[in-house]
Amino acid sequence: MRRKVMIVTGGSRGIGAEISKLGGIDGYAVCINYLHNKAAADAVVDSIRQAGGVAIAVAADMAVETDILRMFETVDSELGTVTAMVNNAGILEQQMRVDQMDAARMQRIFTTNIVGSFLCAREAVRRMSTLHGGAGGAIVNVSSVAARTGGPGEYVDYAASKGAIDTMTIGLAKEVATEGIRVNAVRPGVIYTEIHASGGEPGRVDRVKAGVPMQRGGQPIEIAQAVLWLLSDQASYTTGTLLDVTGGR
Repeated sequence: MRRKVMIVTGGSRGIGAEISKLGGIDGYAVCINYLHNKAAADAVVDSIRQAGGVAIAVAADMAVETDILRMFETVDSELGTVTAMVNNAGILEQQMRVDQMDAARMQRIFTTNIVGSFLCAREAVRRMSTLHGGAGGAIVNVSSVAARTGGPGEYVDYAASKGAIDTMTIGLAKEVATEGIRVNAVRPGVIYTEIHASGGEPGRVDRVKAGVPMQRGGQPIEIAQAVLWLLSDQASYTTGTLLDVTGGR
């Protein structure tokens, strides 16, 4: 039986950390990707190892192709061929209207959120696809409910980047459906993570949760559980699916 190997981009904190830890529990050898916070990534690695699992931390900027290539090469040599790719890394910036945004901001967000996910998916397919001699695998993209709601007055650019991820998920799923690869996405609603501080409002979840039918924000573990299900054999007939985990929003 081949080893189960998972890569989680942005795996050191929030949703990514929970996905990484659950992956370790589920028997994956996990690559925790991070950008700056080595201590946070190492803490996730330690948590997995203390539970008897296998994990490494790899610094790589999802906006830089050479970093992504190096990350995959590291996984190839230290863990083995990837079988589960989780495109979780994503950024947003200060809340503002579109008529206040400059091109540099848009470029940063689109490059990390869209191009980075495409490049990781490309490298995963090159290793997983039976067309290339691979043994199959699964890709899960972490999108956002913002792809549906649009993020007006706050971050339409971020929402648009997640809309692109939804389209990529559907198209790629169809493209590789006969090559042993399933591709799906999870669209979180308002979740208690540090990303809201990047938008300038750390308490955003508590402000908007009254608009959620379940009247609460979600927890990172609730997203991680959905991701692990989509990666599992229990979801063997599921591909091209956008799974909303939004409390009914």
